[in-house]
Amino acid sequence: MAGSFRHRPSVDQLNRRSANTALASLGIVFTEVGEDFLRGTMPVDGRTVQPYGLLHGGASVLLAETLGSMAANLCIEDPAQDGQAVGIEINANHLRAVTSGVVTGTARPVHVGRSTQVWDIRIEDSDGRAVCVSRLTLAVRRS
Repeated sequence: MAGSFRHRPSVDQLNRRSANTALASLGIVFTEVGEDFLRGTMPVDGRTVQPYGLLHGGASVLLAETLGSMAANLCIEDPAQDGQAVGIEINANHLRAVTSGVVTGTARPVHVGRSTQVWDIRIEDSDGRAVCVSRLTLAVRRS
């Protein structure tokens, strides 16, 4: 699905949109806008771990939905006319515990349609090992 993005904002523009949101609170940062993928990072620290010191599964899901939702909206030609992509279902398989450092998520399209989109999101640790794999389904809500 190369070239599926209709808009190609800079990483700086995406990160400015994150001010005063859950993304900023958790330290999520967009790092790369590819031809057909969006990548971002999240620290594994006191904001994102559960009481046992492991990366919280909910934080991983928030990173996954953030990347998938933002990428999905970059595929919409004219949001004022064509609407906005909003998540309607997400699943996540947590594969490896992480206790510190940074995780990196990459969202890639599975299906980009007029009324629905499906995205795969893979979150890896700093050694490139899979931490979480997620699939996000979005509805394109018409204005």
